[in-house]
Amino acid sequence: MYKAFFNLKRNPFEITPDPSFLFPTRRHNEALAALYYGVKRRKGFVVLTGEVGTGKTLLLRCLLQLLKRNNDVAYAYVFNGKLSPVEFLQYIAGDLGLPASGKNKSELLLQLARYVISRSQKQLTTVLVVDEAHHLSIDILEEIRLLTNLETPEEKLLQILLVGQPELDDKLDSVELRQLKQRIALRSHLASLDLNETRGYIERRLQLAGSPNAPSLFPPETIETVYRHGKGIPRLINTICENALIAAYAKQIRSVTPEIIDSVATDFRLGVQTHPMEGTTATETMNVQKAARTLLELYAHLQREHSRDEELRTPLRVRVIEHEPYI
Repeated sequence: MYKAFFNLKRNPFEITPDPSFLFPTRRHNEALAALYYGVKRRKGFVVLTGEVGTGKTLLLRCLLQLLKRNNDVAYAYVFNGKLSPVEFLQYIAGDLGLPASGKNKSELLLQLARYVISRSQKQLTTVLVVDEAHHLSIDILEEIRLLTNLETPEEKLLQILLVGQPELDDKLDSVELRQLKQRIALRSHLASLDLNETRGYIERRLQLAGSPNAPSLFPPETIETVYRHGKGIPRLINTICENALIAAYAKQIRSVTPEIIDSVATDFRLGVQTHPMEGTTATETMNVQKAARTLLELYAHLQREHSRDEELRTPLRVRVIEHEPYI
């Protein structure tokens, strides 16, 4: 609704991962190059991690666009890691165009092996892409490790890309998956944008959307405010800027002010801190519970000591909510 008002041809801050809006920072370029190199050189196992909203899925879609230009690449794209091992193998087989319904694990593995070997003999590349890979169970990650055994003395027959949040790194660093970790050929990490990158990111998106004068629409002080609230995370930047344009349109002003950004950030509760019990370890939670019990015992002791006092004949009611350990 604001496009005509700001002379835009399209919405510049959609949160859907559109490859045409890729802002190629050094880290994004390096990560994309690592993914592409890993596939084309048949390195076998490549991992990309990054915080929520840093552009992992967008980068992955850019890679898939590049791969589609090559008629020698076929890929299975898994975006739901919360599957059983058999469901996971069925999904891969189905996405590669293989019959998967009703087949057991052994049949699926044999079918996938034959498919991959057949393509390799024709000098064709087969890729397994797993997005949101931090959700994968240890069992499925072990199945993936076994899939990496499809190889010749010279190269891997199945190229595997795992993309996920930093929790994926934690899983791969675990003792149970040390064999899988040793097979990783390339590993990249996406970080948030710095202030200069945030400025370039916003201006590039506005230019691609047809803005005739991006710096006047989002002045430097406004971009600094966006960076302060969005912390350089592209998805948050998009959300803030999209809603700021709507607010500026409602006020009929052609330049987004820092005050508008502050208001949007308040509406989206970007300054609200996480509840102190959230994100803590089980040990930390038990320590809090222990402290609460100690306070209760101290209160009971004081109550007994002053039981003869007329003012303390009606004991105060104290209720402590004990949280279950957050894992």
